[in-house]
Amino acid sequence: MRRVETRLRVRYAETDQMGIVYYANYLVWMELGRVEYCRAAGIRYRDMEEQDGILLAVAEANCRYASPARYDEEVIVRTWIEHAHPRMIRFAYEMIEAATSRVLATGGTKHVFSGRDLRPCKLPEKYRAAFGIA
Repeated sequence: MRRVETRLRVRYAETDQMGIVYYANYLVWMELGRVEYCRAAGIRYRDMEEQDGILLAVAEANCRYASPARYDEEVIVRTWIEHAHPRMIRFAYEMIEAATSRVLATGGTKHVFSGRDLRPCKLPEKYRAAFGIA
């Protein structure tokens, strides 16, 4: 599967007193990467939700921390689809420090496609090719 890169700069508000990124922010960065992956594939989350009532409910999330990110560093979030079928999609992520290519963290999220009623459903055909679902 293709990979989409999203760049960000660590903001002061994302760090602790030591200037190191607080662990929960990596999950926020994964969401940023996922949204940009979808945008690059021609899908806007907002349109899926508003027009088709399709939500991506998080069923699992994990993050393995390798090296601390620090205030003002530029971070690249690499995002790709690890596995997908009409009812579920799994994204993978790698976060690296842009200047040195130092791996900061890796992770993954599993999402269940659901309707406005939050019940699982199948992804409509019109979105499947963009997510690599045959």
